[in-house]
Amino acid sequence: MKLGILKTDAVRPEWVPDFGEYPDMFIALLSRLDPTLEFHVYDVQEGVYPQDIDEVDAYLITGSKSSVYDSDPWIARLKAFVRTLHARKKKLLGICFGHQLVAEALGGKTEKSPKGWGVGIHRHSFQRLPAWHDQGSAAFAILVSHQDQVVAPAAGAEVLAGSEFCENAVCQLGDHILTFQGHPEFVPGYAQAVMQFRRERIGEQAYTQGMASLAEDSEAERVGRWMLAFLRS
Repeated sequence: MKLGILKTDAVRPEWVPDFGEYPDMFIALLSRLDPTLEFHVYDVQEGVYPQDIDEVDAYLITGSKSSVYDSDPWIARLKAFVRTLHARKKKLLGICFGHQLVAEALGGKTEKSPKGWGVGIHRHSFQRLPAWHDQGSAAFAILVSHQDQVVAPAAGAEVLAGSEFCENAVCQLGDHILTFQGHPEFVPGYAQAVMQFRRERIGEQAYTQGMASLAEDSEAERVGRWMLAFLRS
């Protein structure tokens, strides 16, 4: 399988030696689960897109510090590309910013949450278990880092999982689009670095709770297996 990663942000330069860029994080996670995967990276923030939509089998939109409702031209272009992927029923995964952008591009809505920042390990729970799920526990732990939230999912999308903090945390549209608010690609060290850097912006209470939550294990590989099962379904 060839997976096209749509890169929507850059990691701070001082963190790259330890954690890599965002596509590197996904490649590290998914390659552990399936070493046969091939990856192509498209820096859509810089206007880089595939010449042929079918040069890869599926796409993944990364996270970003940008907001999907910003007026940047590259965001508008990416929304148009998502609408094309949807029309072609091309397999698509969206993570955090990608989750929110899919909603915005396809008739939903994302806005800044009055609940503030979600950081560290959060637990989301499935309302029903889809076919690509491992049919184990409905609850799962995942690293999150967001202030924006999907308040209305894409038209026709089903909300599969959420929490009291984030009701629309996992959404599926048809058999071809699956999105997660959480970050399966993050490792605890990167989440810690981001929280420390944004401590004042996040607020002391959320920062303290987020840092303490890192004592719990993220189920990153479990989520990664779901993503691959969905792409193969």
